[in-house]
Amino acid sequence: MMEVGRAEQKFRLMRRVKIATWNVNGIRARNTQFIDWVAAEQPDVICLQEIKAAIPQVPESCNVEGYTCYWHGAGGYSGVALHVRQSFAAKPEFTHPEFDHETRIVQAEIRDTVFASVYVPNGGKDFEAKIAFYNSLIGYADTIRKRGIKLVLCGDMNVARTDMDVHPKERKPVIGQLPQERDLLERLIGAGLVDVGRLLYPEDENYFTWWAPWRNMRQRNIGWRLDYVLASEELANRAVSCPSMREVGTSDHAPVVATFA
Repeated sequence: MMEVGRAEQKFRLMRRVKIATWNVNGIRARNTQFIDWVAAEQPDVICLQEIKAAIPQVPESCNVEGYTCYWHGAGGYSGVALHVRQSFAAKPEFTHPEFDHETRIVQAEIRDTVFASVYVPNGGKDFEAKIAFYNSLIGYADTIRKRGIKLVLCGDMNVARTDMDVHPKERKPVIGQLPQERDLLERLIGAGLVDVGRLLYPEDENYFTWWAPWRNMRQRNIGWRLDYVLASEELANRAVSCPSMREVGTSDHAPVVATFA
């Protein structure tokens, strides 16, 4: 039995783990695309944002076989989801930090790691609410770090980290690119996290995840990078890829899939 246990442990250490995030901009509008994408990518953990649906409105087909699926939405706007492959974690427990007031974050602690799907307010209607949410998120990440466990925080952060994360034609002093917002994102990353996409593609000036839905912006790749996989350093150092899948779906955001060795 001991040898079997060691073999299983070795397998877990050697296998690759996929963690995906996607702002679907309405799960009911993207349900078939979502199912097809999951079948093709087979992520171990799936983080969704802007599901825009109350729980009874989520298509039953989106409760993908082989996953424990948790939907956290109230309809209309916002809403997140967290799906965990059952072979990765048999019975994950889903919870919410105390600052979750608008179905914007769900988490699951699996072994020594917390996985969280987050949708930061865009700030257009209530900029102060965005700032407050970011400050709470920074404290949240810092608390997890002080517990001595790892964190993978995925989602739509609604901030382009630097000018390189915005196409030159889109760079302007607007919400999503303001110095105050970028400072908050840097503070969040500084709470023990690594920006996996930028770690792997430090010089890629065409690495975007969101495109305005007009003038063929997506086809021309004139976009912003708003969607991130942020991971504790120990995990981030094992990342081997983190593409933005611009070719997938009709949401204004692309899925981002991080693979860890």
